[in-house]
Amino acid sequence: MSTTARTTTSGAPRTSSWRVVDIVVCSVVGVAAGVALWAWGASSSTLGAPLSLFPPLSALLNGGYLLPALLGALIIRKPGAALFAEVLAALVSMLIGTQWGAPVLLWGLAQGVAAELGLAALRYRRWGLGAAVLAGAVAGVSPGLMDTTFYYPGWEAGWKVVYLVLSVVSGALLAGALGHVVVRALARTGALSGVAAGRSGTRV
Repeated sequence: MSTTARTTTSGAPRTSSWRVVDIVVCSVVGVAAGVALWAWGASSSTLGAPLSLFPPLSALLNGGYLLPALLGALIIRKPGAALFAEVLAALVSMLIGTQWGAPVLLWGLAQGVAAELGLAALRYRRWGLGAAVLAGAVAGVSPGLMDTTFYYPGWEAGWKVVYLVLSVVSGALLAGALGHVVVRALARTGALSGVAAGRSGTRV
């Protein structure tokens, strides 16, 4: 991977190259998030029951499936981290026994790529709340489009638009904002001292 050095807004040197510790930590995040992803999916019918009166409201749960990507990205702070964590989480949830089977990997891939696009728009130089919310919102477009295309093709256009909008909102809040809060809390404990988020202290 590239070893080109860059500079953060604080003036500290930054590199896009991955170290062993980055791979290990991102792998741990992906595996742990995969278990959480499986649990989130398993409880989706229960969580979504109050939303069943208007089916597009189920998009409000989509942010939970995007959280692994945001956690990986905000912790490692390097290109590819969101994709790595999201795909690994999808793989783990599939191996445990997700109700969606193998296609969950395609969703994980698309969602990881979408999160990367949100961060790439900021040239991987911003990692605060705004950047997290933006990346989460962009990631939310992916399940919004894929779900309405493959799972709900018979919905009328208005329902599909509402689903997409709510998916973006959910991605911004459940993945972006919540991911930022979680990473900030972890950084304060010192648990992330070996990776970029920890080296910047609580300034995440």
